[in-house]
Amino acid sequence: MAPTKPEFTPRMEGLDALRGFALFGLFIVHMPELYELYWAHPVTDPAQLIWHDIIFTIFAGKAFALLALCFGVSFFIIMDRSAQKGVDFTGRFIWRLVVLFLIGCAHAVWYRGDVLQVLAVMGLFLLPFYRLKSNAVIITIGVFFLAQPLMWAQIISGLNGAEWANQPLKFWSAKIPEVYLSGGFSDTIAMNITDGHAFKWLFMYESGRLSQILGLSLIGMVLGRIGFFREPSRFVKARVIGLVIAIVTALTLYHVRGSVTGLMPASEAMFMPRSLFGSVVSSLFDLSVMAALMLGFMSLYYSLAHKALNVLAPAGRMTLTLYVAQSLIFVPVFYGYGLGMHATMTQSEAILIGLAAFAAQVGFAHLWFKAFLYGPLEWLWRAATYLTIKVPFKRSETP
Repeated sequence: MAPTKPEFTPRMEGLDALRGFALFGLFIVHMPELYELYWAHPVTDPAQLIWHDIIFTIFAGKAFALLALCFGVSFFIIMDRSAQKGVDFTGRFIWRLVVLFLIGCAHAVWYRGDVLQVLAVMGLFLLPFYRLKSNAVIITIGVFFLAQPLMWAQIISGLNGAEWANQPLKFWSAKIPEVYLSGGFSDTIAMNITDGHAFKWLFMYESGRLSQILGLSLIGMVLGRIGFFREPSRFVKARVIGLVIAIVTALTLYHVRGSVTGLMPASEAMFMPRSLFGSVVSSLFDLSVMAALMLGFMSLYYSLAHKALNVLAPAGRMTLTLYVAQSLIFVPVFYGYGLGMHATMTQSEAILIGLAAFAAQVGFAHLWFKAFLYGPLEWLWRAATYLTIKVPFKRSETP
């Protein structure tokens, strides 16, 4: 099947802008996190902790969740556009995910926290649900995965005295490898390929991120199916009601999550059920904040802040390129083989630099799309998907 002419409709710019917002959230967490090296020496200065806590409360775990939601929406759009032309895109989409996984493998050599591999693998699980007609069933399954069923299985087993269920999670004991802090370039790359790669997948599994990605992607698929971004005027009331519910839920969980977690029985020998239950409650808080961010963003986008927020749309169209570029630039800033600034850069400095850097990326995206149809990696991904380089790249090449 040959690649089709690129389709950029104004009504879908809202999704592009939201994806750009998710990219911003992910980046503005990576910066004060010093691309994972923050945990080698967390700050204790109260003034710097304020910067850290604000960013992490608003965006940590939420931006990633928003990206997973957008991934599900994009999955439906791609599959549906082909279906409308009488083409089954299933096989091509699987290959598309393979290409994304390979891009992620290359990126993970540079930065172990790469999420592209994870999204590519979890994308495979969306395919069986595409032909499921009932949105209610898909939403129910999505909520089931968001509820962290594996954690609940361990909680119940731990309460019943199972020894395996009261063992601490393995990623808890992980430390930042010394090679990241002071090692050379080749040693850092070697660590990313071996231990770093394994740790990423261990964290994604034990922290419940894999279950969360699948649940959010399924819900995103339903949002795509019902036209949430294609026909925004139909959902004005639903966005407002959802936003109010999300804000109330987030504020409630923020104030009661500690006391609610304390309701779970615990003892010296049976400590994991309470810890895991705390993780479930924190996950629900993250999801409620993510929902508030998404619904608040879209409500503003389709009303008084449309012009301001639409500035993010070009960045959302080249999320893959900008995401990889962020780590290519800033991993050497913080890691030992580069500038080694993990030990000296404050949280406020990292955040302010991150804001400036992302603004520069947004400006770059605007300039780029004056001449080109796709971001560099987006074009590569599309060309590799169709196994041809005859994919229009420059605007002058548009059929």
